[in-house]
Amino acid sequence: MKTGLAKASLPEPRRRLVELMQSVNFGRIENLPVRGGQPVLDPPPRVVREIKIGGDNGPRAELGTSNFLLKEQVVELLRCLSEIGDGRIDVLEVKHGLPFRLLVAGAAA
Repeated sequence: MKTGLAKASLPEPRRRLVELMQSVNFGRIENLPVRGGQPVLDPPPRVVREIKIGGDNGPRAELGTSNFLLKEQVVELLRCLSEIGDGRIDVLEVKHGLPFRLLVAGAAA
């Protein structure tokens, strides 16, 4: 589902996160700090790539595209970043270059 939100309209940290997910394609990004609702990519977070034997393990073709409409999964991730504010994403699972699942630890209510 297209949202009308374009990659080129994102602040640089969020644009870089989209590109990192596209380069990972399948795998996870671990211990990603979030400050003011923005991902912190310096220093780079730990990336674990899933390599499929006999499969296509390269980055997404969209990685070379400077602008496109973001899919709903990316928009939902961006909303989650805003909700986290200041914190950390322990694990961001990526499938087909898109966010699939987040693991975020916090204090029990």
